[in-house]
Amino acid sequence: MKIALFSDIHANLPALEACFTSMEEQKPDAIYCLGDLVGYNIWPNEVINEIRKRGIPTIAGNYDQGIGLMTDECGCAYKTDTEKDMGKISISYTNSLVLPDERKYLRTLPSHIRVEFQLNNDKLNLLLVHGSPRKINEYLFEDREEKSLLRIMEQADADIMCFGHTHKPYHRILPTEAGDQPHYRHAINIGSVGKPKDGTPRGCYVILTINSDSSISNKEAIQAEFIRFDYDVEKAARAVEESPLPNEYADMLRRGY
Repeated sequence: MKIALFSDIHANLPALEACFTSMEEQKPDAIYCLGDLVGYNIWPNEVINEIRKRGIPTIAGNYDQGIGLMTDECGCAYKTDTEKDMGKISISYTNSLVLPDERKYLRTLPSHIRVEFQLNNDKLNLLLVHGSPRKINEYLFEDREEKSLLRIMEQADADIMCFGHTHKPYHRILPTEAGDQPHYRHAINIGSVGKPKDGTPRGCYVILTINSDSSISNKEAIQAEFIRFDYDVEKAARAVEESPLPNEYADMLRRGY
């Protein structure tokens, strides 16, 4: 089974359209969205409705939650006063754009999706969250201490945990002991479709492959392929520059940070 997972579109319609084109080439059996549909660009309603019309199961990101509740807080960890000021402009502008029906949709999104597979004699739990199982806006960076990441996954009963929020993709395989058999857990950050922060402007999503003979005791049984795709970055950047949003967000798109 091939499962496509994408996240953090952030109102970037050109990136989402290119993402769907790329996904069609991959022919996945299922598609899930891990949230943050809105913020930082001019197309929040269009992005929401592109996902809705396809019936894609979607969870709430921290920005979706803030806009759904029509608050002035997105749960973002801005580090400087300049970033905080820019963030206030973004959430205010996004609140002014989002229409009532689209806001209602954001408000009803679940906080996580759990999919349980029964493969041979193994139960395999796939958990989809935005930040972490503990908090919608917790950042799970790649350098998170292994013990900490394992504890989070064990408490959530997750064999495979997929998440976004940091906009920096990675796949870590974490070994644990389960009786006489090894037990491998997979922590997968699926990156960002519309606001990458890993040094490249190309959008990112994941194809997760689970086979009928996949096992928690086989380290190589779960495959995560990071798909990078080109999109019209200039169109998205110019849209920012022609809006009330700070021009810095356009530079971020062009440079991927």
